[in-house]
Amino acid sequence: MSATEGTVVQVDAKQVLVDLEGEVVPAALRGTLFEDLGSTKNPVAVGDRVRLDEDAEGPAVAEVLPRRNHLSRVASGHDPREQVLFANVDQLLVIGSVRKPGFSSNRTDRILAACEWHEVPATVVLNKIDLADADEVAALAETYRSVPVRVLETSAETGEGLEALRELLVGRTSVLYGPSGAGKSTLINRLEPGLNLKEGRISSYWKQGRHTTTYSRLHRLALGATVIDTPGIRVFRPYDVSPRELRDTFPDIHRLSSACQFDDCSHDHEPGCALDDALEDGRLAPTRWSSYLEMLDELQQARARQESDDDPGQPLKS
Repeated sequence: MSATEGTVVQVDAKQVLVDLEGEVVPAALRGTLFEDLGSTKNPVAVGDRVRLDEDAEGPAVAEVLPRRNHLSRVASGHDPREQVLFANVDQLLVIGSVRKPGFSSNRTDRILAACEWHEVPATVVLNKIDLADADEVAALAETYRSVPVRVLETSAETGEGLEALRELLVGRTSVLYGPSGAGKSTLINRLEPGLNLKEGRISSYWKQGRHTTTYSRLHRLALGATVIDTPGIRVFRPYDVSPRELRDTFPDIHRLSSACQFDDCSHDHEPGCALDDALEDGRLAPTRWSSYLEMLDELQQARARQESDDDPGQPLKS
């Protein structure tokens, strides 16, 4: 082991794989990394730069170096801690298939909100466009371009959009994120055929993808790109965003809110809310507003539960 600093390419329960200038080595996680984590679940994430020490038992991660950025979410419905998904990336590509499985505006909007919160540049990739009507694809693309978010339209089957995707990836560290079956691994395989990532099939009963990628993995591609392939997701909740701050994670809603009657309008129930007119005249997509309202309700309920837990003298609600 000549180098002592490297990049984490995969994380398991008690060890990681670290790329040391082209040499990938397994390294244990020192117990000190789990001290003082506070509300964070995991001390190390894919993309982290780490410093290794070596002892009689082999290499071990001694220190996680400062991150230039990261993306995180609430760990699970039963675990409110922060789960850091990856670190030190240039961009995130939200991969959403328009068919098999169908496109989820809600899930896409949640991921985009988290990217906005953590200042990670994002692109929406509408994949499998060969399976959908052109007007449907155009409507989805217009919804996100009006946010504004960059949109790519791709098909691994026909090759459409793959050159634009290649150009977007070259020279950058990119995360491919989205649901199972959306085609993340398939797109990478089309760009780098020798990589042979496992590709999933779609459940005919559930109309959704089956998990093929079970952990995040960083790949350095011959075309000059670094990509992080991630497991398929079904639920995504941004971490540590307040109801007030949520408005700022939706650029289209934030922009329109300047015309609201009240400066602190939640866009939920207040009179004179500018979003009412924006929805009516088409300046705001109903799916974007629906996603915002669902997330707002979740955050308000979570805050109410926390306040109840922090106040032991508060009577229980029937």
